[in-house]
Amino acid sequence: MPTEAQLGVPIYPGAQFIASYDAGRGQRYYIFGSTASFVDLVAYYRTTLKQKGDLVYEAPATHEFDVGKYNEDTMAFPPGVTIKDYQSDVSQGYPNPKAGGQPPRFPTLIQIVPVAAAR
Repeated sequence: MPTEAQLGVPIYPGAQFIASYDAGRGQRYYIFGSTASFVDLVAYYRTTLKQKGDLVYEAPATHEFDVGKYNEDTMAFPPGVTIKDYQSDVSQGYPNPKAGGQPPRFPTLIQIVPVAAAR
């Protein structure tokens, strides 16, 4: 599991690491599941990152925070934190990939693209 030091941003308390993926150009992104609501997660990151961020989609609700300088010549994705609401009329949340894991579904996901390449 990556640490806050590796990611360069705080991890919401109690969030569970789900997976990391190759983003290309030597970058990775990290997915965490949370039982906290979308609104609570956005409020937490607004406070800890000291910025408003941007609501980029209303359905499903998706909020992005930029946390570092984006260099399109060397990066596939801008460094940042994205909060995505997975609970809706058609979804009970993102399935926990761990067999028998608790909770069985995460209402909200956090995607972190580190400020610097995590090792």
